[in-house]
Amino acid sequence: MVMSQCYGIIKYTLVCVNLVFWALGLAAVVLGVWMLVDNTFIVSLTQEESNYHAGLYIMVAAGALLLIVSFLGCCGAFRESQCLLVSFFSCLLVIVVAQIAAGAWLYTHRDTFGPLVKRAFTETIKKDYGVIEYRTATIDAFQSNLGCCGANGPDDWAGSEYNTKGSTLSGLSVPVTSNGNNNYELPESCCKEKGSEACRRARQVKIGGFVDNAIYSEGCVDKLISKLNDQGCSILIAIIALGIVELIGLIFSLVLCCAIGSSDRYKA
Repeated sequence: MVMSQCYGIIKYTLVCVNLVFWALGLAAVVLGVWMLVDNTFIVSLTQEESNYHAGLYIMVAAGALLLIVSFLGCCGAFRESQCLLVSFFSCLLVIVVAQIAAGAWLYTHRDTFGPLVKRAFTETIKKDYGVIEYRTATIDAFQSNLGCCGANGPDDWAGSEYNTKGSTLSGLSVPVTSNGNNNYELPESCCKEKGSEACRRARQVKIGGFVDNAIYSEGCVDKLISKLNDQGCSILIAIIALGIVELIGLIFSLVLCCAIGSSDRYKA
């Protein structure tokens, strides 16, 4: 009786674990496809868009793999199929090993991400703002939501396409500052109070001069890294929780597979 109850608990716990995997896989596929087809949602800040799209394709593929794995686990538990459970265990083990390898790679290369993001963000500000619509919208969203200006600070806007040639986008009125007055203009998204008179005046900055207090003074990359560091504990908890769920899936699938084998031998 006790063994039968334990068998049932393991079986339905494994089903619940696979429902979690199914939800994660579906979320990864939907988010990846959304980001691929809707550039206004989020865009790569690097000039190498192929790397960005490659990352999204990997996300979609990983989500699809999780959907397949969760299907194998659910069917294996419900049908009490050793073949499906072994397939589930093998696939999940491969995923866990890949996650450990990816985590180790990210940890060893963690010092390169800050400079890479800063360089890519700066390049986008210098060359694409006011030229490519969806990148312009993304920079504005970063600056408004994070309370920052430029990649390293407001000085990044001096000599940008936004200032030297004027915007090619409708709705952005930018005076071309090539007349020798050594001034440059900041986007309105750099202002603390958008649309105010103080914002309008503060947007006109002399190269190497003082930036008004109405303008955000901190660079967006440092602000973004600070935000991520603030969420470090939550991210770590999420990773640990996922690891525990995967470990439960591995152990319970193996136990259930062995229990099914023992039951079949007993019946024989």
